Amino acid sequence: MRHEAVIRAGRAEEKRALAVVLITARSVRAQFGQSVVEMALITPVILLLLVGTIEIGRFAYYGIEVSNAARAGVQYGAQSLADSKDVPGITQASQNDAPEVAGMNVTATNRCACSNSPANYVGCPARGCAPGHGLVFLQVDTTANIQPLFRYPGMPASFAAKGQAIMRVMQ
Repeated sequence: MRHEAVIRAGRAEEKRALAVVLITARSVRAQFGQSVVEMALITPVILLLLVGTIEIGRFAYYGIEVSNAARAGVQYGAQSLADSKDVPGITQASQNDAPEVAGMNVTATNRCACSNSPANYVGCPARGCAPGHGLVFLQVDTTANIQPLFRYPGMPASFAAKGQAIMRVMQ
């Protein structure tokens, strides 16, 4: 009798253990299903954030490229007075610095000032600068329209990237 009670007690414990295992298996399956639903809901949001980050990075990259192209153009033109008037050479130097930026517009402008007040531009050539002398500055402006990878509602079809550099021309 005593052994039968132990056997019955053992079987009851086995039944309880089996019930716990079954409940745990159902719980795991329910959690797996919940995880799949959560992932299906959050994946589009994550993809939208990823694409937005890529677009912002592209626009920043092209903005830097257009600014660097203006700097390269002004560096070419500031070498001498003759180079400051070589607009095709300045344009080529700018475009060579940013070959991946298609359709970039380059504008070069000579500005003159007196050495005693270089912040105030006067007409070129600078005359009447006594007691100082005339200075020539070159300003290069670059612009490019950048197309986004995808069309977004409420966003413009293109963004303008602009660069500007001013440098004193060596005389």
